[in-house]
Amino acid sequence: MSALKRPLLWLLAVVLVALPVVAVVEGWMGGEHWPLRTLRVQGALVRVDRAQLQAVVLPHARRGFFAVDLGAVQDAVDALPWVERAEVRKHWPDVLEVRIVEHRPFARWGAARLLSEHGRLFPVGKLRVPAGLPLLDGPEGRVPEVVALYNQAREQLAGAGGVLGVAIDPRGSWSITLADGTRVVLGRNDPGTRLARFAPMLPQLAAQNPQRRLVRADLRYTNGFALTWAKVESPTLNHGSNT
Repeated sequence: MSALKRPLLWLLAVVLVALPVVAVVEGWMGGEHWPLRTLRVQGALVRVDRAQLQAVVLPHARRGFFAVDLGAVQDAVDALPWVERAEVRKHWPDVLEVRIVEHRPFARWGAARLLSEHGRLFPVGKLRVPAGLPLLDGPEGRVPEVVALYNQAREQLAGAGGVLGVAIDPRGSWSITLADGTRVVLGRNDPGTRLARFAPMLPQLAAQNPQRRLVRADLRYTNGFALTWAKVESPTLNHGSNT
């Protein structure tokens, strides 16, 4: 082989190898030549809207098998309501697979967010909030503490009809709202200890005051607590007249 032909053959080999790579980068092997025809969705979707999912994926899928940006697809799916986590893959020759894990709401958080079972906060937006969720509130960095006190209250106050919510205000003061509307103020220090001391006494207090409803219990005192009661109104009897 002549010295002149050898460099030409090497140049031809490099061109043949590089051409497909350039074609992918430039989009020559895009949607027209290697289209994505199937969207495969994995995961039990209860609240994620399938039509909305298809709408955000389609513009990316049009680029075809080689040119589709999987990271961009994943970001678009992650931004959908109720999506906690998404994974995107492609399978030869024409399948785009999206695996979705939905948020499973554990509680409402303040006025505009929900708390998932995995401890992640996400916006309510226009979502339909499931009925019966407790109302929790506090700084985002104290989510584990709020959940821990709620779980303690739910267990220790089960005999009081249940717990509607737990909150820590901007000053760091804790409070619990019972299902009947009673507000239990725990203060800033040792809320769990104060709750544990008061919870066994609540049924006794209610039994001793059958004609009154407990409105507020202030547990911020060292050697006791302050109670606010409201009178329970008796139902009005409607006496009909005989004619």
